[in-house]
Amino acid sequence: MEVFKDYYANEVKLSFEDHPFEKNPKHVWVICRWKDKWLLTKHKNRGLEFPGGKVEIGETPEEAAIREVKEETGGVIKTLTYVGQYYVKGKTEHVAKNIYFAEVSMLTTQPTYYETEGPVLLKELPEKIATNRTFSFIMKDQVLPYSLKQINKVLELNKK
Repeated sequence: MEVFKDYYANEVKLSFEDHPFEKNPKHVWVICRWKDKWLLTKHKNRGLEFPGGKVEIGETPEEAAIREVKEETGGVIKTLTYVGQYYVKGKTEHVAKNIYFAEVSMLTTQPTYYETEGPVLLKELPEKIATNRTFSFIMKDQVLPYSLKQINKVLELNKK
């Protein structure tokens, strides 16, 4: 388990075990790839980030991940892999969030992307996201780099 502070100095616990904090978390975050590019979205207030959001009533976290990617980017998920879960202890509440890795099969154009401005494709993620004002605070703690390492491990195992 990794423990660190987020952008707002809240304690974050990150684990790649099977649902270590909550069996049914109410939030999801999906690290997406499409045609050898990273698929992000541009949130209208926060900036560039991977898609994600709240799990709706009657929905599984996996269903929420698929829906959020579609709503925020127009992406249709081909494969969805559970990566891990993180827990943020905020000043007044806490959040547990499942992290997924998705391979997207196609992007569709939509009349709305809800609270985002739609898909953003990047060949590479910048090394210094933490100081880049273009990116959302969600991208600026250690969840992303640790998760990318874990995703690479899983992808390497799948190749064997």
